[in-house]
Amino acid sequence: MNRTQRAKSVFDALRKVIPEPETELEYENTWQLLVAVMLSAQCTDARVNIVSPALFKRFPDSASMLGCTSDDVLPWIRSISYPNSKAKHLVQTANILHERFGGQVPGTIDELVQLQGVGRKTAQVVASVAFNVPALAVDTHVFRVANRIGLVTRAATTPEKVERQLKSLLPEASWGDAHHLLILHGRYTCSARSPNCKACTASAACDYFSRLERLPKPRQGLDSKMGKYYCASRNHYFDVPDQVSDRYRVDQVSCPKCGSMNVFLSKSGISTKQILDFRV
Repeated sequence: MNRTQRAKSVFDALRKVIPEPETELEYENTWQLLVAVMLSAQCTDARVNIVSPALFKRFPDSASMLGCTSDDVLPWIRSISYPNSKAKHLVQTANILHERFGGQVPGTIDELVQLQGVGRKTAQVVASVAFNVPALAVDTHVFRVANRIGLVTRAATTPEKVERQLKSLLPEASWGDAHHLLILHGRYTCSARSPNCKACTASAACDYFSRLERLPKPRQGLDSKMGKYYCASRNHYFDVPDQVSDRYRVDQVSCPKCGSMNVFLSKSGISTKQILDFRV
């Protein structure tokens, strides 16, 4: 199937198990959303949700942070990743909001990126969630899942390229939902190191799963005493393999005699072949 067909199949499947895709960050107003998204950079939403109730009680709005220093904010977010820089950014952002935007969180991406510590990804999340602005932020989950499933081409090697390709593939009205669907799928099913393909409702349209299914089946009856590896192409054992890159630039174990990648571990009978993956 082409990418358009794959996208329709994937998102139709994901919507069946995630009928209301939305952020898992807990907030009550746009200021709290902005703060939560800023804190979530390189940190889990779960950790942010643990910290945020006390933080929001102390700083319920941007005005409550005026006149504060980063040292005043730091104790409230110390368990968050990069707390020193984030405390500094929060104080600076509160001041910018009052200097330029009347104390209110602005509703456009161009305005949001003027805030300290707010990059394009954070700005798109806030604009989409709070103001229904068409946006599709690409975090590590979106980057991994979009590449792994095959929603983008192998040329999409950066978050910016993934964003452009997804936006060109999907209707603008679906961008916000697509962002949350891919995040939630990546967080709970298509995880970085142990994707649960058996539980995945979108596996029928997944390029990664298709390649996984095409891997050679384990071979029975191999003799590990003959060597650590078995070359099925030349029908012989060896202990020291070569290594070559396949057409996807994935490093593969290969036979030192014939260069074949049709190699198995003789002890377990499992193929040594690896498939292209995005473990981020």
